[in-house]
Amino acid sequence: MEELNALMGGFAVAMSWHNVGLMLVGILLGIVVGVLPGLGGPNGVAILLPLTFSMEPTSAIIMLSCIYWGALFGGAITSILFNIPGEAWSVATTFDGYPLAQQGEAGRALTSAFTGSFLGALAGVLLITFLAPMVAKFALRFGPPEFFAVYFLTFCSFIGMGKEAKAKIVIAMCIGFALAAVGMDTVSGTLRMTFGSTELLRGFDFLVVVIGLFGISEILMTMEEGVAFRGKRANIDLKVVLKTWAELPRYWMTLIRSSIIGCWLGVTPGGATAASFMGYGVAKRFSRQRDTFGKGNVEGVIAPECAAHAAGTSALLPMLALGIPGSATAAVLLGGLMIWGLQPGPLLFAEQKTFVWGLIASMYLGNLAGLIVVLSTVPLFAAILRIPFAIIAPLILVVCAIGAFTVHNAMFDVWLMLIFGVIGYVLKKLDYPLAPLVLALVLGDRAEDAFRQTMLMSQGEMNVFWSNGLVGTIMALAIVILVWPVIGGLREKTRRRRMVSAHEGAAE
Repeated sequence: MEELNALMGGFAVAMSWHNVGLMLVGILLGIVVGVLPGLGGPNGVAILLPLTFSMEPTSAIIMLSCIYWGALFGGAITSILFNIPGEAWSVATTFDGYPLAQQGEAGRALTSAFTGSFLGALAGVLLITFLAPMVAKFALRFGPPEFFAVYFLTFCSFIGMGKEAKAKIVIAMCIGFALAAVGMDTVSGTLRMTFGSTELLRGFDFLVVVIGLFGISEILMTMEEGVAFRGKRANIDLKVVLKTWAELPRYWMTLIRSSIIGCWLGVTPGGATAASFMGYGVAKRFSRQRDTFGKGNVEGVIAPECAAHAAGTSALLPMLALGIPGSATAAVLLGGLMIWGLQPGPLLFAEQKTFVWGLIASMYLGNLAGLIVVLSTVPLFAAILRIPFAIIAPLILVVCAIGAFTVHNAMFDVWLMLIFGVIGYVLKKLDYPLAPLVLALVLGDRAEDAFRQTMLMSQGEMNVFWSNGLVGTIMALAIVILVWPVIGGLREKTRRRRMVSAHEGAAE
């Protein structure tokens, strides 16, 4: 009941004319970001973050979150109409979305995708509404040992549960830790790895790094791969929307399964990409029409979109409640909150209630507004893809440069942005994940501070991390998650040996 009362107060904040206007602007910008090649949710939020520095924090985060919702919706447009995934998690949407568009049912496919996305995001917001305050209250018991244990759990989760090669995840994370260590040591006050450069005294600003890693590298990747747009025009009218909505209730179990999968993989570091593929696979496994998957089945559009958006939304839960981002976009938003002087975590719910519940209320309103806007503007935004990329790329580059320069009003940051753009391009070409790098960059110094404070408290005794049930449980869980892939690999090898032995025995 307390949560509902607080949420009503949040709606009063979010529904001011000023914030509603920013909501619509954010959604429109987000849809453009989702449609344009070379951009996406994390990239758009990172590039446009400097625009919000002069705003009041609640209004700024509402606009940024709506950019994210709009980007999520916009990615489905390119996937379905042009067979070009706007994001990694949109790949599964192309399996059935593009065949439907080729069959002249683009309106039906887009309506199904947008509605599934809205319902998945709604499930994620409901999870945040009722679970985040409970997690935050529990986390008030945390001291430096517990906070380091949570950071350690986050890093181990990215390594143990990541789908990429474990060595590449560790290397990417170590690069992030190294970047986070540059500048002034917050505990001793000494300078580290500045190499006599006054520009490096403040360290590497996460925003400059993120704009380069995501925005510039994506431009380079797209220039290399080339972009050719061939797709069907989208004709969405009220009749198509109502007809599609009338058939969606038959897929209620698919929506529930995909929402659960998405929420789980959003809170854990599984991510929206894993959620979309898992949602698609589970829907195909339980469908009565599994033979039509890949040929234009609406269920194959609903399932990945619902799961991906549930994961993308619920990833904000650990960011708000514990100060631990569950995705690359959440990491960018976390950095934005810190720039505005807000400390994400359990104290945020106690000290900044108006901000937190205004943000949560805007999630409900933003997703609803996004659904309405995207349904009514699909043909307009699809037409953007007919603009030559030779025109789009310089515009994106200029926006990135302005964003990087605005951080400290320094040209040095623009050069850093370009350098990190090249680094991001190389890492992507070598299949190194960028999310662990961003995570380590944002949380590296905080994890170091928590560890050193803990060592000062315990006079260097490492057993402090097992001194009580809470910190011991978190550390044990982190270690289990870290070594779980090794255990799973050993079990798989044992199973294969048994199967080979049984086969050889049968042959004899």
